[in-house]
Amino acid sequence: MKKLTAFQSSLIWFGAGVSIAEILTGTYFASLGMIRGTAAILLGHLIGCALMYFAGLIGGQTGKSAMETVKMSFGAKGGLFFAALNVLQLVGWTAIMIYDGALATDEIFAAGRWIWCLVIGGLIVLWIVVGITNLGVLNKISMTALFILTIVLSVIIFTGKGAAGTAAAADAMSFGAAVELAVAMPLSWLPLISDYTREAVRPARATLASVVTYGAVSCWMYFIGMGAAIFTGESDIARVMVRAGLGIAALIILILSTVTTTFLDAWSAGISAESLTPHVKGRTVAIAVTVVGIIGAVCFRMDDITGFLYLIGSVFAPMIAVQIADYFVLHQDRSDRGVDVRGLVLWAVGFALYRWLMTVDTPVGSTLPDMAVTMLLTVLAGKLWPGKKNR
Repeated sequence: MKKLTAFQSSLIWFGAGVSIAEILTGTYFASLGMIRGTAAILLGHLIGCALMYFAGLIGGQTGKSAMETVKMSFGAKGGLFFAALNVLQLVGWTAIMIYDGALATDEIFAAGRWIWCLVIGGLIVLWIVVGITNLGVLNKISMTALFILTIVLSVIIFTGKGAAGTAAAADAMSFGAAVELAVAMPLSWLPLISDYTREAVRPARATLASVVTYGAVSCWMYFIGMGAAIFTGESDIARVMVRAGLGIAALIILILSTVTTTFLDAWSAGISAESLTPHVKGRTVAIAVTVVGIIGAVCFRMDDITGFLYLIGSVFAPMIAVQIADYFVLHQDRSDRGVDVRGLVLWAVGFALYRWLMTVDTPVGSTLPDMAVTMLLTVLAGKLWPGKKNR
């Protein structure tokens, strides 16, 4: 398999960041106002992307997929628990992304949501068939088009050309809750990033390029969503595009952004499935996940994903906290064990703590304090029950 350069990695994660889901999530920040909303977005992404970087670096340095690195902290069989959870969340993301893309696209060209689900799903399958390392010119053309069109969209929103004339109503949100909502999006990529950094020519450089690119673009998408809600009085980004007369350009933005992001979800679901059993092919599973996502997007409504984002955070924040402490602080590897009870207990404590912290309004959200406590407990436990050295 061809190795990815830092530039190719950046293109992949640029496509991941340009997402309708991220724009829609950004609309929730409007109640904070532009200054506080911007601060919450930046702080949340700083926290989430730092964790994303360490997760990607583990995979890049070891040459292991994301779910294979999990086994280093939770044991060969213990890691299967997280691989299964990851496949489930990726199936959910695939359905949500196809649903959001189809719903927005149908606002511009009303052919029926189910038809757009099929169109978008079919393009995702095409991306999967071509493969992550063979996208080449197709990926560069797609990313160039997205870059230009999102700049146009930004200008339209922040100059008020798509304005509806009234401020968008939004439910009040605390600053801490907003920070956590910003953390949640990069946090959702934690169980995926190593699937790509392990294929890099220079893992450390590719990981940094991937995270910086994703973080910048994701913040940009949040700003677009927040700006649309504040300056145009509209939280439906497709309607903003229609008022601005983007037409075909709007269709290209919506379809391409959905395909390039959802492709990564489906592709990584296949890689995680390979961690569960050697009897499946990742590409085949990725296609199957896309088909399930299409069915889910056609049959169910998925208009509010905040609960889903918080659930992802509560599962994967303590998981990566244990991994970071094991790999970078303790330098320990427990993949030779079947199930590492120590690691699973630490994760369970972190999971419970995260859910409790959600009921407490801290100015930095739930992830940061949860990570700090979980990592501290992991280091203490590692000194008492050491594993073999990983390097």
